[in-house]
Amino acid sequence: MRILHSIVCAACLIVPVSASAAVKPHALFTDHMVLQQGRSVPVWGVADAGERVTVGFLNQQKSTTAGGDGKWMVRLDALEAGGPHTLSIAGKNTIRILDVLVGEVWIASGQSNMQWPVSRSADPEQTAASSENPRLRLFTVPRTKADAPTDSVDSKWERCGPETVPEFSAVAYFFGRDLQKARNVPVGVIHTSWGGSPAEAWLSPDALESCADGKDIVDLYAGMWKNYEQSLAQYKTEQAAAKAEGKEFKKQAPRKPWKPTELYNGMISSILPYAITGGIWYQGESNAGRAYQYRTLFPAMIQSWREAWGQGDFPFLLVQLAPFRKIRTEPGDSDWAELREAQLLSTHVLPNVGMAVITDVGEEDDIHPKQKEPVGARLALAARAIAYGEEIVYSGPEYKSLTIDGDEAVVGFNHVGGGLVIKGDALQGFELAGADRVFHNAKAEIRGETVVVTCPKVPAPVAVRYGWADYPVVNLWNADILPATPFRTDDFRMKTTPK
Repeated sequence: MRILHSIVCAACLIVPVSASAAVKPHALFTDHMVLQQGRSVPVWGVADAGERVTVGFLNQQKSTTAGGDGKWMVRLDALEAGGPHTLSIAGKNTIRILDVLVGEVWIASGQSNMQWPVSRSADPEQTAASSENPRLRLFTVPRTKADAPTDSVDSKWERCGPETVPEFSAVAYFFGRDLQKARNVPVGVIHTSWGGSPAEAWLSPDALESCADGKDIVDLYAGMWKNYEQSLAQYKTEQAAAKAEGKEFKKQAPRKPWKPTELYNGMISSILPYAITGGIWYQGESNAGRAYQYRTLFPAMIQSWREAWGQGDFPFLLVQLAPFRKIRTEPGDSDWAELREAQLLSTHVLPNVGMAVITDVGEEDDIHPKQKEPVGARLALAARAIAYGEEIVYSGPEYKSLTIDGDEAVVGFNHVGGGLVIKGDALQGFELAGADRVFHNAKAEIRGETVVVTCPKVPAPVAVRYGWADYPVVNLWNADILPATPFRTDDFRMKTTPK
């Protein structure tokens, strides 16, 4: 089932050394980096086979011998937050890495809404102008596809400030900024994302082999590749004909389909096993329409990363899809709603998985909403609760229970916080269905920590939906200013359910 194609990634040494130097650290180890506090920290690189390598940091000295392939690794004992410090790596030559901080390190990954930079988000000039922060450091993994796992990356750590923030991921920046302020320790964010990518591209090869939907994913890719080859052949024929006739040819060449595992190989494997606290994730648009598959695929991807890092069930925080596409006024099916449901379910089936709900920041005609600050802020709240155990409200209301009382459907919630509230005059976005499974727009009102839903067309309700649309128009929040996640109480078969 492994899918192979060749790509060459040259190893990159960021810290300059002399031409005769043999010891080279991995490119993650550069000036301005952040090392993870509170756990064993691997430091690795290459040297001459058999060369003795010593890594010095603070009061620690760790030595090893490079193997026959020239690779070496040591592990520093758990570190305390602080800095700046200097890290030395010595063999036949000595390298000193300067301005090293110790604090919290997070991975930020996904597709275009994670890749989206500050410069193209809301208020970019103001954001950049106020971004100077010597205790926040940024690292961007270049977009790289690979057939097999790679161990090199061509980039470097940078200090956060007006010169570096504009082209950095907006969601990752706002997350790191808020987390650094809240935790009052240095924070490093490693951004590794690619617009348009499906989740299976970020799956490890081993996970693809063992995933319940692995064969379906491979078969889907095989069909897409066949269609691509046919389209490419047709494109080349038309291009040649136009050239022969002296005509301008404006048609774009077809795009190659995404290959399963290729981004894990090129953009996750290359930063392993750098010590981290956890990861944030904003993806799902490219898997909408395959929501039932995403229910198992996405947790499998999370598990594959956790296994690769070998740090146990580290915190993994995702962003639920923003509203997108035309607003509709009547109930109906929605593949985006199903994908949001699959995202929500991942927080139930795996430990230490949290979710930021952003039903208030979508744009009908733009899949890339410009408001990224609330996204990063809600991820940071989730991190504070899930990763660091702060006793704070970090989520909006989430469906818990349904009780039918005559013609009333009474919905209970988790994460009520300071209480349920309405943003506006009346609750919107609730639908009700009876035994016929036909949903109708419904009236809803808050009663204590529940919402009571009724509809004259549904005298005997059996199911409730909230925000079940591509672009949900909803306004149920908690008093802690966090929106409720869309949900449904039914399990009726939908149009995207596999037959």
